[in-house]
Amino acid sequence: MTDSATTPDRAPALHVAPSPHLAQTAFHTRGMMIDVLVALAPVLLATLLVFRWHGVVQVGLCVLACVAAEAVLCLLMRKPIAVGDCSAAVTGVILGLSLPATAPWFVGVIASVVAIGLGKVVFGGLGYNLFNPAMVGRAFVMLSFAGYMGASAYVVTDSLDVLTQATPLTMAKQNAAAWAAGQIGPENMPEGLADIRQFWPLFLGTVNGSLGETSALAILAGGLFLCLRRVASWEIPLGMLVAGFLCAALAQWIKLTPLTALQFMISGSFLFGAFFIATDPVTSPLTPWGKFAFGAGIGVLTMLIRVLSGYPEGVMFAVLLMNGAVPLLNRWTIPRPLGAK
Repeated sequence: MTDSATTPDRAPALHVAPSPHLAQTAFHTRGMMIDVLVALAPVLLATLLVFRWHGVVQVGLCVLACVAAEAVLCLLMRKPIAVGDCSAAVTGVILGLSLPATAPWFVGVIASVVAIGLGKVVFGGLGYNLFNPAMVGRAFVMLSFAGYMGASAYVVTDSLDVLTQATPLTMAKQNAAAWAAGQIGPENMPEGLADIRQFWPLFLGTVNGSLGETSALAILAGGLFLCLRRVASWEIPLGMLVAGFLCAALAQWIKLTPLTALQFMISGSFLFGAFFIATDPVTSPLTPWGKFAFGAGIGVLTMLIRVLSGYPEGVMFAVLLMNGAVPLLNRWTIPRPLGAK
């Protein structure tokens, strides 16, 4: 029997750590990346149906190049090889889906090396990068190989009918001036523009464009899966869709584009950017209101670039610009502690 007089008093051991005190172990990097790959499966299937082997080759090259680039750069920097977390594979898939089907093989390889090297590893690796790696790589090849990435890259005589058509946004940009001047209207619309103004080709994806941006149905299916799995923050696509719809409606009302607001939003990479690019947890804000403002900013900038510049698409530049504003949004939207004045 122990003598209580000789036994020292023992205070209860309280281990206090910074919040959050509740965690879900299922949310780890590899699991989240696998969820993204699963969500991209409908988009990849639509790509295969529309572009056939062109899409397989382009996406496959980008994935292999991204994984190889990360492995080599990690070895050169004497860091653990992190390809097992699947983040490089996700970057490769998103980058490949953002390229034209007919871009030469070296464009995808160079974009992949730049995406991993300048967009990710140079900042210290996953979790430290300021800008979306896939968009960094695409912006580099867009500026370096404009001939392979411009409007002409999407129109190529091939066995696939879709590759002989202009993209919806290119067609809208070419006819915007005539629409504003009243030279064309619903009664005398050019044949190509009349085709892309139909809802179902844009929704199902039977139009030309980058590999992963044509089918709104596939993108919505994968995007909703990400939101339900809580891998993507729903505030970002919501802010982007609301702001983009309002700006597109205004542009159509003042006759800056022949497309309606709904057609404008399901054309190009707007939906793909809203669910798979802007929702990158590393390069997006931390707070709910910051996420909504981040998405709204991308939506507004995208529509401004589409309507007021000579470039028919604007998601890539809008995402990179708003990535740079993320620290400011985090500072502006700091949550107020309970009971604070």
